[in-house]
Amino acid sequence: HRLERFDSVALIGPRQIGKTTLARQIADEWKYGAEYLDLEVRADRSQLNENPLDFFSRHSDKLIVLDEIHRVPEIFQSLRVQIDEHRRNRSLGRFLILGSASMPLMRQSTESLAGRISFVDMAPLTLSEVWKFAASNFGSLETVARQLWLQGGFPRSYIQDNDDSIQWRMDFIRTYLERDLPQLGLRVSSDRMDLFWHMLANDQGGLFNAQRYTNVMDVSGNSVRNYLNISRQLLMVRVLQPWFGNLDKRLVKSPRIYVRDSGILHSLLGLETTEHLMAHRLAGKSWEGFAIENLVQSGGGSVRPYFYRTSAGAEIDLVLEFPAGERWAFEIKLSGKPVLTRGFYSGANDIQAKRKILIFQGRNPFRMRNDVEAMPLLEAVNEIKKAVAK
Repeated sequence: HRLERFDSVALIGPRQIGKTTLARQIADEWKYGAEYLDLEVRADRSQLNENPLDFFSRHSDKLIVLDEIHRVPEIFQSLRVQIDEHRRNRSLGRFLILGSASMPLMRQSTESLAGRISFVDMAPLTLSEVWKFAASNFGSLETVARQLWLQGGFPRSYIQDNDDSIQWRMDFIRTYLERDLPQLGLRVSSDRMDLFWHMLANDQGGLFNAQRYTNVMDVSGNSVRNYLNISRQLLMVRVLQPWFGNLDKRLVKSPRIYVRDSGILHSLLGLETTEHLMAHRLAGKSWEGFAIENLVQSGGGSVRPYFYRTSAGAEIDLVLEFPAGERWAFEIKLSGKPVLTRGFYSGANDIQAKRKILIFQGRNPFRMRNDVEAMPLLEAVNEIKKAVAK
């Protein structure tokens, strides 16, 4: 859809999330033909190194897919020239560029392609995506949700049996730290980043206390902020900001931090089975992060996520703000028989939430007092999708 409306589209996501698989499928189906270059491959890079404008001109009527574009950052200037040429001639050529992190790609493209590019974030598999397949093949919704929660949404992690999934995630984390960070031009200590990620995992869903990280890691505050910024821009960590609005209240100012993929979180915590997970002190926060990712992704980039907390005790796990300013308040519980605190009702009243939704691990939705709607995660996801589609 984006490629039909924009000259160039950037597909952004972590390593191994499925960007190349999706791009190759799009290239195979593109009705005007496509050229695919993997810029990690020397032979493909050589086609651009000498005269990229010549290559672009020879294939100006096709979709040109440039995978791992961070390996050739100087190409953005040539892309800008070619895109402008397309516009002048009203040609049908398009560019689909892929990157394993938002940071290097965003920095280069915003300098050279401002107004010429649209960004699409590719996140791990969501419950609604997996259920579309699983419902017609095997398993109950509860079984599918538990497996996705335990093993996470990276395709290779989710589709394998649990032992192979555990090994894949351990290898993924190690490779990301030792190989991928240097390849992306990020000059950080892999040992320090490993410690940082393990600390973040143990603080899942908590308020970020930079001073504690400074003390434990024996680094400066600027270094801690840099580690967090890198983790966020690698799309591995969600920094959930507090909702402020125009309220005369004492509000919490620190963000909440979540490791975005639940499978990666569980590997960092050493949790290998559902039994280990359910017995862990962070089981509730793990489920909360899993639910938040599914709810946010269901908005398709049209909703802005926050949390809400005041010093007086009002608290909302997730606030979704829709384009017209409408706000929904979500409380997320691991229990199948959840109860709400007065803090949620107070918070929902503070932000003037149009809908108040309790996510719980049950099958059938029901109504609670004060117009709160209790529903399973997948039903809440579908409610967001319907609201965005209006």
